[in-house]
Amino acid sequence: MNDLPETTPEIEETVAEDAAAARIAELEAALAAANQEALYAKAEVQNVRRRGEKDLADAHAYAATKFARDMLSVADNMARALDAVPEGAADDVTWGPLVAGIEATSREVASVFERHGITRIAAMGLPLDPNHHQAMMEVPSADAEPGTIVQEIQAGYRIKDRLLRPALVAVAKAP
Repeated sequence: MNDLPETTPEIEETVAEDAAAARIAELEAALAAANQEALYAKAEVQNVRRRGEKDLADAHAYAATKFARDMLSVADNMARALDAVPEGAADDVTWGPLVAGIEATSREVASVFERHGITRIAAMGLPLDPNHHQAMMEVPSADAEPGTIVQEIQAGYRIKDRLLRPALVAVAKAP
C-alpha cells in the first residue's frame, strides 16, 4: 500500500549530511555577517573617540579666541597711542614716563599674544591673499605691482592656524 520506496540507511545518511552541510553554511554566513558588523561598530567607536579627542584639543587650543578678538582692539589702541607720540616726547620729563608706560604695556600685550599663539598677519609688500587680507581700497601706484599691498589700514591676526581678524589693506593698481 505504500507506494514510496523504502529509504535505505545510506540515503538517510546522505540527506542528514546535506542538511548538516546546509546548516553549517548558514551558520558560517551568519558568523561572517556578525564579524563584519562588529568590525564596523569597532571602527565607528574609534572614529567617535578620535573626533572627541580632536574636538577637545581644539577647544583647549582655541578657547581664548573670543577673548583674543576683544583684546585686538586694546592692541590697536596701544599702537595708535604710540603712533601719536610726537618726536622727542619720550625724552621729555613730563611725557617720558607716560610714553614708557604705554610702550611697556604694548610689549606686555604682544608677549601675552605670543604665549597664546596669536600672531600678526604679514601684509606690507605682499600680494593680496583673500584668506588673510581684506582689500578696502585700490591705490594707483607706479612703484608696486598691481595686486600688491601698499598700505595696512588695520593689522590682521591669527590664533595658531585660524584667522582671528583679516588685515584691512590698500592694494596697488596700475596708474
